[in-house]
Amino acid sequence: MICRKGEKSGVYVTGPPAMDPNKEYVNPGTEDQMAIEGYKLNKWKRAFTYLACVVTGGFLRLVFYWCPHWLLRWTHSTCPLGEAESILLLDQYQQWFVSKVFLTTKHGTRIKEVKLSPSISFQARRRNNPACTTVRDAAIPDHNKEVEEALLSHPEAHMDDSIIRYFMVKKVKYLWNRHHQTFEKLRGYEDATSCSYFHETQGLTGAELEERSILYGINAIQVSVTPIFILLIKEVLSPFYVFQVFSMCVWYSDEYYIYATCILLITTISINTSIYQTRSMQRALRNTIQASTTVTVFRGDNEPCNIQSEDLIPGDVIEIPRHGCIMQCDAVLVAGNCIVDESMLTGESVPVTKTPLPNPKLVKPGDSITTTFDIKEHARHVLFCGTRVIQTRYYGNKRVKAVVVRTGFYTAKGELVRSILYPKPVDFKFERDTYIFVGVLAFIAALGFIYTVILEIQHGEDAKDIALHSLDIITITVPPALPAALTVGIIFAQRRLKSHGIYCISPRAINIAGSLNAVCFDKTGTLTEDGLMMQGIVPSQDACFHDEIRDMCEVTKGSLLVCMATCHSLTKIDGTLSGDPLDLIMFSSIGWDLEEPGLEESSRFDMMVPTIVYPSKSPDVLKETIDFAEKMDPHPKEEYGILRQFTFTSSLQRMSVIVRQLQSANFELYCKGAPEMIARLCRPSTVPDNFQSVLSSYTQHGYRVIALAWKPLSSKINYVKIQRMQREQVEKDLLFLGLLVMENKLKQETTPVISQLREANIRTIMVTGDNILTALSVARECDMVDPPDKVILAEAFYLPEDTTQSNPQLEFVYADDRNKKVEEVSTGENMTIQIDDPYDKFHFAVTGKSWSVLRQHFPEILPKIVVKGTVFARMSPSQKAQLIEVLQEVGYYVAMCGDGANDCGALKTAHTGISLSEAEASVASPFTSKTPNIQCVPTVIAQGRAALVTSFGIFKYMACYSLTQFISVCLLYWIGANMTDFEFLYVDLILVSTLSITFGRTEAHPKLAKEPPPFRLTSLLPIMSLVIQIGIQMAVQVFCFYHIQTQPWFKPYQENPDDDYTSYENTAVFYGSAYQYIILAVVFAKGPPYRKRLFTNYLFLGNIITCTLLTMWLTIYPPEGALEFLELMPPDSIPYRLLYVGVATANLILSLLLEMFVLDSIFVRKKCNYYAEKWLTLGVHRYTQIEEEIDGCPDWPPVSPSSTSLSNSFIPLENQLSRIDPKDNDHMLPPDTDTETLSMKSQSSSPLKSVSSVEDCLLDEDSISSQLDLGQPLLRQSSTEGS
Repeated sequence: MICRKGEKSGVYVTGPPAMDPNKEYVNPGTEDQMAIEGYKLNKWKRAFTYLACVVTGGFLRLVFYWCPHWLLRWTHSTCPLGEAESILLLDQYQQWFVSKVFLTTKHGTRIKEVKLSPSISFQARRRNNPACTTVRDAAIPDHNKEVEEALLSHPEAHMDDSIIRYFMVKKVKYLWNRHHQTFEKLRGYEDATSCSYFHETQGLTGAELEERSILYGINAIQVSVTPIFILLIKEVLSPFYVFQVFSMCVWYSDEYYIYATCILLITTISINTSIYQTRSMQRALRNTIQASTTVTVFRGDNEPCNIQSEDLIPGDVIEIPRHGCIMQCDAVLVAGNCIVDESMLTGESVPVTKTPLPNPKLVKPGDSITTTFDIKEHARHVLFCGTRVIQTRYYGNKRVKAVVVRTGFYTAKGELVRSILYPKPVDFKFERDTYIFVGVLAFIAALGFIYTVILEIQHGEDAKDIALHSLDIITITVPPALPAALTVGIIFAQRRLKSHGIYCISPRAINIAGSLNAVCFDKTGTLTEDGLMMQGIVPSQDACFHDEIRDMCEVTKGSLLVCMATCHSLTKIDGTLSGDPLDLIMFSSIGWDLEEPGLEESSRFDMMVPTIVYPSKSPDVLKETIDFAEKMDPHPKEEYGILRQFTFTSSLQRMSVIVRQLQSANFELYCKGAPEMIARLCRPSTVPDNFQSVLSSYTQHGYRVIALAWKPLSSKINYVKIQRMQREQVEKDLLFLGLLVMENKLKQETTPVISQLREANIRTIMVTGDNILTALSVARECDMVDPPDKVILAEAFYLPEDTTQSNPQLEFVYADDRNKKVEEVSTGENMTIQIDDPYDKFHFAVTGKSWSVLRQHFPEILPKIVVKGTVFARMSPSQKAQLIEVLQEVGYYVAMCGDGANDCGALKTAHTGISLSEAEASVASPFTSKTPNIQCVPTVIAQGRAALVTSFGIFKYMACYSLTQFISVCLLYWIGANMTDFEFLYVDLILVSTLSITFGRTEAHPKLAKEPPPFRLTSLLPIMSLVIQIGIQMAVQVFCFYHIQTQPWFKPYQENPDDDYTSYENTAVFYGSAYQYIILAVVFAKGPPYRKRLFTNYLFLGNIITCTLLTMWLTIYPPEGALEFLELMPPDSIPYRLLYVGVATANLILSLLLEMFVLDSIFVRKKCNYYAEKWLTLGVHRYTQIEEEIDGCPDWPPVSPSSTSLSNSFIPLENQLSRIDPKDNDHMLPPDTDTETLSMKSQSSSPLKSVSSVEDCLLDEDSISSQLDLGQPLLRQSSTEGS
């Protein structure tokens, strides 16, 4: 079976959900797609709603506070969007947003619509702003400056082009488009703008500035810090705290002062802690994100003036400072060059050169150029917000200019911040199930309320007592202390994490960390050290490799040394060498110096001056002219001028330079790149016969290998010809020099941690911005991929002739040598070795470009890719977040561990984000490790599991405590009695409160179990556990209640006006239940495999012993003072008192046996899981189903069965395609492919193509790093390569 696009079974669609044709949408078909409805105020509905709020005592208004969209629907009526006063939006995550529609003129006058006479007219007023008026002056209405409020009397006025209707949601403004009759997202100049506009604009005039400032507002990514009072109100009005306030009011009315005061104190501490954490997070984000600087802008008559960056608007022409800056907007470069550090966006710290946007009007006839600006297509000409301009380069005294295209939250940095402020909601089933259980408890409380009211009326109680008792049973059944009890366990876990150097700014995330079953790792700085290390060089002479040289001082003078000194793209910025890390390490290792002669460093813009390199020991005066031949010397100096660079491109997999030695007459070409590519360009007679074996010996161990070559150029070539020649003319017939070997060293903690996670059945995934070959090497080295496992590249791409990108291709290619020998193993006598089939298990590897095509055109394949994918390389920050979203969609609980700002989106999207940096990444991440290695990951998971089991146990304990007390009260209500206040106090404060606090101090188990703990309260086992335990508690209490009534000395309770509840029934129920609160704590305080044993929690153990002894003392030999205080009437018979101890012992044994040896047994668990899958569709993860589907389809993926190593493949893909008729499908499929495969391919609108053989599958251009490192022997040529 070969899966193909359009297959009905298991179709998975990424991105927004399908649109309902009966609804209207904003941002249709994008990630921000939202359904939109218009509403207009209905005065009758509003009056009725206010009346209902009054009748319900304000409770209905509180419900509307929790659900604002309900308030909108109760007070407004639906209407067309063109008439809407308010907007209701629903995003793809089922989150509701309510926004008010505003009206203003293009000159800033705010408008209010009223129903008056149609004769009223409005004429817009315009302010005469000077050219450098700030946006804040223009955008903020000033009532002292001719700003008036106008009145509109009829909807037709909305058709006026001078009026702007808009609303704001998620920090983005949406404008009313009267032609399309819909709201559209406000855009800058990022698309549909002519490229020539940016070259022609001379800056904004005063009128344009005023109008655009109203549209775009202030250029600031504003992250507000909510005032403490507002946070306090929000916390207090949350459902749990509202119920606590209600419970405390009932208790104070019932004179239950002590416990009510304790709950008030705990609630106050909890609220203050939450407010402090929220404010700290907001301040940290604001301090990290907000930035401001002074910018030189050209407005009006093209005269420069300085303004604050907040006042920039799209269309402004700005100057980029000579010595760089942090960009505060997205701007397209129109003059000069910029060297930019885009690590904040891409994760790659390699400086990038930005060039001016081509001007269509200056293009020569016959040349093709895109005339419409597209920010993605022209990204190499765009300076993005948040990136750092290291330096500018320009002609003479000309300025480096750029035109602002996006500001504020519309910029690249703004989008990143918006993803942090409005992340995808995490659907944690434990939290959702707690609300379900609270709802069940509320239902039981409602039954108890009815039961109490009926009994109280029958007993003739007055209205006050009926109200207090019936409300009191609600506070008994639904425990108000539940949030506090759950919080205590989290606080202990947070303290334990802090002791390991891990700081948590979102305590809620600790429980979620306990459910993790997949972890995504960034590579550089996370799994590996930050930089490369020089391993050595393997020189070649006379087609033979010599021994590896690790000390660069031993490298002899010659072409190999010159190649290392000249073949790079390094430059000096502020006196410091900058460029690709690989080039820096290579050049630094040989001890040479680099100089760029000429004018001031920043003015080198296409200057005809060579870069000169020379040994550090040679202090010769550098030359400022290219005419070295005129100054010949009989003793040439070791100085080389780099006269021409053919820069590296991933499609050609190489770079080269043309150099000339000082006082030498001839030019030389030096080249470096992918070993297979360089070997192919060299004369066969110069390439060693053992080239492949030597190369494989390094690549298989994860080294990054670069091949070096050179050749002397003809003496007839002069400088002018050098500047005009194409690289294909000289990059051939090279002389092979040798191999350059570098090591991207793993951190010593990486491999043990990866092994530890895999032993616990936690998936480990690498998602990196680095190239795929290095990533594959690191994956094998750190044991993410086992030695016998095969790696399959899932390569999705467009054919060169597919200009419309409507016919995507999908190929599966082996990334390994399937023909390598098995390592020999020797054994002793009488020993049997079982060899597993190494081809059973495989991993997918995917590049960022392939991911984009897969996501767009092959969504049905995507779940299988992520379920079997282990290495995702060349992934952009947004693609990292997309990968995590897809993993979440198929059922994984995903953690992301990274150290860079480019990981912020993924850290925020993941269920658990773990940052190894205290910079930008820590703002988006709930966890930050002070130790910059991945040892923190198993620690977070172990502590999360312990915290989750603790929360699980505390929740079940608090639920059983409430229901146990509910049973006690219901039994006593039956005879008109109740528990006394001090009996309640003994149970609530001395027993339950102390036990629930010390319950969570049990530390995490040091070893990760193979299965995560259960995190669904609504699954079969937790429900069975609760039902069984409550059944036992009920049976014991009913036994105690009725057994004492059979004794000859028993005296029944008599109701009295003083509410004196002292009686045998009260005492029997109290004694029977008091032990149960201790028993339940022991039963639910589970130890291994997620927590240490109960006996290691000395406080909890001491608490249990103390509570047990105290209760036994009150049962067997209570002092008179205690009896009077608790209002007890114990039996006179000591043996009968001991009966309660015996019943408690039996209760303990039965509860422990059923919980630990029955419900926790493997047999019962398997049966419960089986029936849950069969009847309740619970417990089945989608990724499990996908794995079973893949295992049941041995022919998928359709990979070529050839065993030829890709390291032996040198045939370019474009040559293959040029020899094949596109209509001839046979040439694109394996020789043994059946006709069914062909027919399926021909029927698919987006054919899924297999590869004819490994020789036909060469490396995608995305697979080569910025410097052609080869981590595995794999190669494919791009279709853009020269002959």
